[in-house]
Amino acid sequence: MQEPEQVDTFAHSGEVGLVEWHDFVSSRPFTFVNGETLPGFRLRYETYGKLNAARDNAILICHALSGDHHCAGVHSIRDRKPGWWNNMIGPGKPIDTNRFFVICSNCLGGCQGSTGPTSINPETGHAYHLDFPVVTIADMVRAQHRLLTEELGLDQLFAVVGGSMGGMQVLEWGVRYPEMVRRLLPMATTARQNAQAIAFNEVGRLAIVQDPNWNNGAYPQGHGPHVGLAVARMMAHITYLSDTGLDQKFGRERVSRAAARTLFDAEFQVESYLRYQGQSFTNRFDANTYLYFTKALDRFDLYGESGRLEETFAPVQARTLVIGFTSDWLFPPRQNRDIALALLRAGKQASYAEIDLPLGHDSFLVHAPELYDLVERFLL
Repeated sequence: MQEPEQVDTFAHSGEVGLVEWHDFVSSRPFTFVNGETLPGFRLRYETYGKLNAARDNAILICHALSGDHHCAGVHSIRDRKPGWWNNMIGPGKPIDTNRFFVICSNCLGGCQGSTGPTSINPETGHAYHLDFPVVTIADMVRAQHRLLTEELGLDQLFAVVGGSMGGMQVLEWGVRYPEMVRRLLPMATTARQNAQAIAFNEVGRLAIVQDPNWNNGAYPQGHGPHVGLAVARMMAHITYLSDTGLDQKFGRERVSRAAARTLFDAEFQVESYLRYQGQSFTNRFDANTYLYFTKALDRFDLYGESGRLEETFAPVQARTLVIGFTSDWLFPPRQNRDIALALLRAGKQASYAEIDLPLGHDSFLVHAPELYDLVERFLL
């Protein structure tokens, strides 16, 4: 997932403006899918817009692997980067905060304020590190359900929307809580990862665990396997783009001769760009969370033991629009189309749209009028 573009948030109409995050603290035990239990947990979240009197206009946004709860607006007038989906969410935007009450939470297992491997284990007084339970997409959704029902008092959602790992959560919502969701909008996602996506994740994980500073996951906060995490991020970032997109953005343009003094200095602009992406990622993301989340992606499999996706979708009640992108080679259009086809075979209301953009997997994050139009019309 790319960084949001730098913009002057207050120079345009249609912005949610200054926003604050909140923490939901659940003091009840939470049992993970694998049977392990936490005595409680915290989810960090933000909201935009207002809940109406009928309490039926809430939309849940689910973030991708490297995303977080901050998807619109800014935290300070000095912020140059707004939330990661600021182009999509706001007054008059496709997810219109004049109509909708929009919620986005950081996932369970995360490192941006929610309980995860860096959190303190109350039984030991030390960070969980690898003692944190193995988290799944289903666990993330079950934790979100507690936030919505216990903290926000919601018993229905107008829609659940998200791309990539967020799209997996959208599908899980439709299956796990069908009575609560009226519309599902997954995009650039899959019902289960193919071998190529799992392979990329495995290389990223090995880069982390072979960094000597990983120390079996027991590294001090703010330190750790920064080199390994940066390499994992650089490789993953390539899968978020496309060959055409990279060529259009960088081609074979070189950095200055002064900057590339040795054989191993960044010589091409694309090298410099990836190094920046890797380095900046280590400043905001935890390596153990990366390990946990990529495993959650790899193990997500709605096909189940029967191998029949339509059987899994039997409980779904929501209208669904699945959106794929032609240049997405991480979760290619076929995998998105298969979701819609399985829903139709299961007798559900579903449709599929494919958008021709050259920017790869992260096309759902960029300025794209075709995408905006689809989202806006689906939410009418």
